[in-house]
Amino acid sequence: MQFLDAVKQKGAQFVSENATVLLTAGGVVGTVATAVLTGRAGFKAAEIIREKELEHIHPEGVTDVVDGESNATMGLSPSQKVKLVWPQFVPPVITGGLTISAIIFSHRMSAQKAAALAAAYGLAERNLSEYKEKVAEKLTGPKNQQLKDEIRQDRVSDNDRAQVIVVASGEVLCYDMASDRYFNSTVENIRKAENQINNEILSHNYATMNEFYDKIGLKQTAVGGELGWTSNVPLEIEISTTQSPDGRPCIAIDFVNMPVENYHKQPY
Repeated sequence: MQFLDAVKQKGAQFVSENATVLLTAGGVVGTVATAVLTGRAGFKAAEIIREKELEHIHPEGVTDVVDGESNATMGLSPSQKVKLVWPQFVPPVITGGLTISAIIFSHRMSAQKAAALAAAYGLAERNLSEYKEKVAEKLTGPKNQQLKDEIRQDRVSDNDRAQVIVVASGEVLCYDMASDRYFNSTVENIRKAENQINNEILSHNYATMNEFYDKIGLKQTAVGGELGWTSNVPLEIEISTTQSPDGRPCIAIDFVNMPVENYHKQPY
C-alpha cells in the first residue's frame, strides 16, 4: 500500500508539474486523431449511404429512371442520410471537443504561470529597489560606490568566460551584468548608447532592452524583446571598473532602473 501511495503521489506530482506540456501534447495528438477519425467516418458514411441506395435497385440490376435520374440517387433525402450516418461522426466530434478543451486549458494555465512569474518578478524588483534605497541611506558617497564595485567584481571574478574574449584595438573588455555576457566596447560607446535609448524613449515613449543591446554590439536575447524602459522608468547605467578572472581591466555595466514588462502599455 505504501508503494502504491508513493507511486500515486509521484504521478500526481508529475502531472501537476507538467500539466501544460501534457495538455499541449494532448492538443497536438487530438488534432491529428480528429482528422484521422473524420476521414474514416466520411468513408464509412459514404459506404453506408451507397449500400442503402443499392437496396432500391431491382433484382435484375436495373434501376428505375425518372427524368434522367435513378432512384438510387433519389431514394434517400438529406435527413435520411444524416440519420443513417450520424453515429459514425460521434468519435471525431468527441475527440475534437476534448482537443479544444485541452488547448484552452493549456492556454489558461500558461497565462496563469506567466502572471505568477510577472508577480514574482515585480515583488523581487520592488524588494531589490527597497534594499538599494536602504543601502544608499546607510552608505553614502565613496562607501556606497565601493560596495557596488566589490559586488560587480565578485560577479566578474566568478565568470571565467573572459578568458576567451579577444579585445579589439581601442576597446576594453566589458561585462553586462543583466545578461551575464562579455563584449568589447568603450565607456564612450556605452554612454552614447544610453543617450540614444533615452532619446528613443522621448520620441516614442519606450525602448526595448534588445534595442540597447543592438547599440552596444550584443546579440538580442529572448527576454530582451519583452522588457523595456519608459519615460517613467528611463535607462540609467552604472559603470564600475573591475578585473577579469585573468587579470585584465574590465568594465562592468548594470542597470539602475531594471526594464519592465508591458512597457508599451505603461501610462506616460
